[in-house]
Amino acid sequence: MRYLVLSDSHGNIANMETAVERERPDGILHLGDCWRDAERLAERYPDILMEHVPGNCDCRPEEPLEKLVILGDCRVLLCHGHTYGVKTSLLAAGLKAEQDRLDAFLFGHTHKPLVDRRGRTLFLNPGSIGTGLRPTYGILTVGDNRLDGRTVFLDAPAAGHLRVMQTVCHRDGKRIHGKTHAQQGAVEEKQKTPFHNDAS
Repeated sequence: MRYLVLSDSHGNIANMETAVERERPDGILHLGDCWRDAERLAERYPDILMEHVPGNCDCRPEEPLEKLVILGDCRVLLCHGHTYGVKTSLLAAGLKAEQDRLDAFLFGHTHKPLVDRRGRTLFLNPGSIGTGLRPTYGILTVGDNRLDGRTVFLDAPAAGHLRVMQTVCHRDGKRIHGKTHAQQGAVEEKQKTPFHNDAS
């Protein structure tokens, strides 16, 4: 199963539709900002499974700020990330992932794509699909006890992935391994992984 991971669309429905048409996913995971964008995308593609959570720009006090979904054998948390202070550190996110034995922690908010693994958990930020010079999105693939994540430039050809993170996840969490490697057309500079405070 392939899931399109979107965040921070900020009203740019056209970019989201472009990503859907390119990837033809089995499901869509929208990580907030904006909630209404996710609803409109769900209306546009009623046959595609949609899960979404609100972001810091969404006035949805009745909706939970995060959602735990089970994809295959993997425990995946959806959140916008602002409640975990992801712009300065992933420490709180890492503690949450360890506490809840998460296989994947999906978040947005920073507008910066990120794929990394710490311990048993794959951390994936798809970046912003709606803003910036080069909008990005994420792809999460689940199947055969595998959980693969990658981020993609919207304007890149199919092979132009930022980076790929592959990790094996098992329900009992006893056997986890992964690797990160650059793809053709990838950004050569490694992005900083904000697990520690970074003033930049």
